Amino acid sequence: MPTSTPTQRRRLWPVFVMPGLVLLLAIGWCGFWYVASSQIDSQFQRWKEREAKAGRVYDCGQLSVGGFPFRFEVHCARASARFAAQTASQAAIDAKIAGIQVVAQVYNPKLLIAEFASPADVAPQGQPPMLARWSLAQASVYGLPEAPERVALVLDNPAVDRVASAAQMPFGRAKHLELHGRIAEGAINDHPLIDVALDLVGASAEGVHPVAAEPFDLNAQARISGLANFAPKPWPERFREIQAAGGNVQIVQSRLQQGDLIAVASGTLGLDANGQLSGELKMTVAGIEKVIPALGLDKILNGTVPQATLDRVAPGLKSQDVDNALNALDRLVPGLGGMVRQQAPSAMAAGVTMLGEKTTLEGKPAQAIPLRFADGGMFLGPVRLGDAPKLF
Repeated sequence: MPTSTPTQRRRLWPVFVMPGLVLLLAIGWCGFWYVASSQIDSQFQRWKEREAKAGRVYDCGQLSVGGFPFRFEVHCARASARFAAQTASQAAIDAKIAGIQVVAQVYNPKLLIAEFASPADVAPQGQPPMLARWSLAQASVYGLPEAPERVALVLDNPAVDRVASAAQMPFGRAKHLELHGRIAEGAINDHPLIDVALDLVGASAEGVHPVAAEPFDLNAQARISGLANFAPKPWPERFREIQAAGGNVQIVQSRLQQGDLIAVASGTLGLDANGQLSGELKMTVAGIEKVIPALGLDKILNGTVPQATLDRVAPGLKSQDVDNALNALDRLVPGLGGMVRQQAPSAMAAGVTMLGEKTTLEGKPAQAIPLRFADGGMFLGPVRLGDAPKLF
């Protein structure tokens, strides 16, 4: 009679080991995410306190956190900011925006990416308010909040209008804008050297200067030295620090193109004891004769330029002075004043082309002309273009 062997029982506990570990890991991850997300509000408050020391006061109407499980999404609704005057000639600015969303991946929390909702209301004190719009506005910051290593701002189709009596007047436009900054040498708290790069495509600034009313492209790279640290402080104080340390802004390279006009420049600019720019840029310009009609100088002698425009393109020149001088020529020799008016544009263009040395730029005839900043003024060769901004 055959004998039967007892059936061996299989151990079931190894089957539950892996699911149990996954469950424990999931519980731990959830706990980590919720603890970390609960710290965001306190970190935001500390960041606001640091920025307030630099004259930049931020507020958020409603702060919410999401993005579970693999990232943090911070949404600030009804955001507002107040910027104290950052230069001696600038007014304080109040700004409001519908919302800002900041995203950080859990596995790379040092990289923050922010997106800004359009539009924004901007109100400089003592000036007409402005309305800013864009199709895309993003900023990124790499590094810890207390010690950022590099920052970037990207705008697509930004447009700024002045708002007066319910009417909007164009102030500035661009198809694309990029601004990058990084610490090239040193550390954030130990004499950093800051590299800055700006790229503008299809930009215009009708509200700044007649020359800038036509679209232009600009690419520039610069290095800022003389900072003791980058602790929060107003820019006038920072500019004084740079001046006291003998620091400067080195324009490594820059290129501007506006139609047939092409200009490249490099050089070093510092600050004098009065807080104004000083130094010289070596400029090479092709198509410099285009500057005459762009500035409207050819119309000055024709008496067709309003005094407000003269104040911008030729400070101190009065329209009646020009008329009186030409009328005096007519009294001396009938028709002489009219002849001067007719010949003035070509004479001015010829005079401008003689300001510098002849050379070539990108295969085109050009002039090498120094752009100087001295005694509170900005000079193209011997010609004063206008006043230099006062930075402290």
